[in-house]
Amino acid sequence: MPTLFTHPAVPLALAAALGTRRIPPRLLAAGIVAAILPDADVVTFSLRIPYDSMLGHRGFTHSVAFAAAIAVVASVGARWLKASVAATALFLFVATLSHPLLDGFTNGGRGVALGWPLSDARWFAPFRPVQVSPIGTHFFSARGVPVIVSELLWIWLPCAAIGFAGWMARRRDLDHR
Repeated sequence: MPTLFTHPAVPLALAAALGTRRIPPRLLAAGIVAAILPDADVVTFSLRIPYDSMLGHRGFTHSVAFAAAIAVVASVGARWLKASVAATALFLFVATLSHPLLDGFTNGGRGVALGWPLSDARWFAPFRPVQVSPIGTHFFSARGVPVIVSELLWIWLPCAAIGFAGWMARRRDLDHR
């Protein structure tokens, strides 16, 4: 899995690209939480739930269905998030779903259960350039350095480019008005 620090890259990039009128700060904060939320399943390790279980790590919380459920439930708070119901649901769906998709590009673990509850199969992307992050404090060791480098190259750099391109496009639109 990418690190806790990297999963927010997707909602941050989208917010930078779309601007605060479309993604207000409260919605962005909810998107950051949504992008990290699927890894709450790491508590299953201490509960001795097997990794391969749909209740285990990268199980049902890493599915399209889970992302959709988060989007629907959170859209109830759209008014508080200062966004429309549609914008809230779509942004939080994408933010939540970005987590298992990024995990699918890592070179370790057992894949993600994207298709749950329709399928128990674990998915990996055909191209897996992101170094899997060690779980726990092992991240702050020499083993964490190549993880951060791969995340900067394969996740942060493309997300920064998307955010910057969107920002430039919005700025250009304002200049032409």
